[in-house]
Amino acid sequence: MRLIFMGTPEFSVPTLTALVAHGHDVVACYTQPPRPAGRRGLELIRSPVHRQAEALGIPVRTPASLKGSEEQDAFRDLEADAAVVVAYGLLLPETVLNGTRLGCFNGHASLLPRWRGAAPIQRAIMAGDAETGMMVMKMDKGLDTGDIALEDRMPIGEDMTAGELHDALSQLCADLMVRAMAALERGSLSLTPQPDEGVLYAAKIDKAECRVDWSRPARDVHDHIRGLSPFPGAWCEMEIGGKWERVKLLRSRLAPLVPGGAGAVSVTDGRLFIACADASVELLLMQKAGGKPLGAADFVRGATIAAIR
Repeated sequence: MRLIFMGTPEFSVPTLTALVAHGHDVVACYTQPPRPAGRRGLELIRSPVHRQAEALGIPVRTPASLKGSEEQDAFRDLEADAAVVVAYGLLLPETVLNGTRLGCFNGHASLLPRWRGAAPIQRAIMAGDAETGMMVMKMDKGLDTGDIALEDRMPIGEDMTAGELHDALSQLCADLMVRAMAALERGSLSLTPQPDEGVLYAAKIDKAECRVDWSRPARDVHDHIRGLSPFPGAWCEMEIGGKWERVKLLRSRLAPLVPGGAGAVSVTDGRLFIACADASVELLLMQKAGGKPLGAADFVRGATIAAIR
C-alpha cells in the first residue's frame, strides 16, 4: 500500500524497516525536528526515524506542528492509503486523522484501555503488572481511545527493566503492524471498540518521582527501580566515605529483610542490600553522577557506604 509513516525514537525504527521490507510504498516519513545535543547543545541531532528514513531513501518531513492548514494540506496531498503512527510525539488534528483513504493506525505499547498516554512501558512495570503487549488501533481524536485492530500479549519478567521491555515490544510492534497492514490491504481488518472499564493513564514520567522511597514495600521499590531503568533512572543518595553522593539505580532484585529498619545498608561479600518496609532490595547495577554503570562488587570495592537516603 501507499503509506505515510510517523514516528520519532528508536522504538519506531523496526516498524518502519519492516513495512518497507514487506513491499509497502512509504511515500513520506514524518518525525520530530532535529534537536540540539552535545555538550554545548550546538549540534542538531536527527531522530532515529529520521536517520533510518534517509537510509531507506524515504522523503522526511519535520514540522514542529500539524495544526496549520498548510501542513494539513501537504499531508492530504500525499494521497496515501493509510498512515502508520508509532511514538511520533505530536498531536494529530482531525484533518490529519482523516487525511488518508483508510485512516491512521497507531502502534501502542500497552493492553488498552490500560495505560493510555505517554509512558505505558514504564508505568506497567512500576505498577507491578505481570503482562503487557502491543496493540494496533485506528486513531480517533481522543487520547488512545480508538478501536482496536490487533493485539499481541507479552509477559513482564519479575526482574525485567523498562529498557528490556522497550526493546522486546519494539520488535513485537513491527510484526503486529505488518500483519495489520496486510489485513487492511486485503480488506479483512476488523475493528473492536475499547471497553469502558479498566482505563488507566500512563502520565509522562516526572523527575520528581524518580527518587526512591525506602519506607515502601520492597516489591514497590524494586518495581520502581526497574520501571525507570535505564532512563530517566531511579536514584537515591548514599553517604560514601563521609560524603553524600547521588547514585542512579539501574538493576535490582528482591532479597530477605536485613536488620536495622527501612533504609538500613548491608554489604556482604561484595553484595549490597538495602532494607525496605517488609523485605530488602539487592542493588545489582549502579551509577554515580558522571560515572559509568558498575556492578555491586565493583561499586562497593574500597568504598564505605555508611548510610542511604
